[in-house]
Amino acid sequence: MLRAVHDTNVVLAAQRTNHPSSPNREVIERWLRGEYTLLYTDDMLAEFAEKMLAHAVPRADILRLLASIRRLGEKVFIAAFHVRPYPADEDDIAFLLCAINGAASHLVSYDDDLLSLHDAYLSEFIICQPIPFLADLLKQAKP
Repeated sequence: MLRAVHDTNVVLAAQRTNHPSSPNREVIERWLRGEYTLLYTDDMLAEFAEKMLAHAVPRADILRLLASIRRLGEKVFIAAFHVRPYPADEDDIAFLLCAINGAASHLVSYDDDLLSLHDAYLSEFIICQPIPFLADLLKQAKP
């Protein structure tokens, strides 16, 4: 089963979309159906909440999502603090550490700084946008 870390921009996009066929919404819906494991840390949850509040996502929606992540996701405890190469944006360290320590298969993001690290981390996990992640989920589901 795939194990994924979602960058804040993916979570935020999923909460803000009204389009029924949004790949961001589909990523979250597939997780809620148990098609992959969502990895998280407390620091990530705090950032999710902060960014969603700043973008006027209703508080009830934020609380519902965070409760779902705590209940259905897998909390990662950070034991190894080494990242290589170091990301351009320090805020991205938390997501890389979660992926490394949680043995992620994917880190899903729209952040160009993270996406540019794809080759550097390819031996550990894939850094990609939601549509390639969904394609990998579909491959996993085929017999």
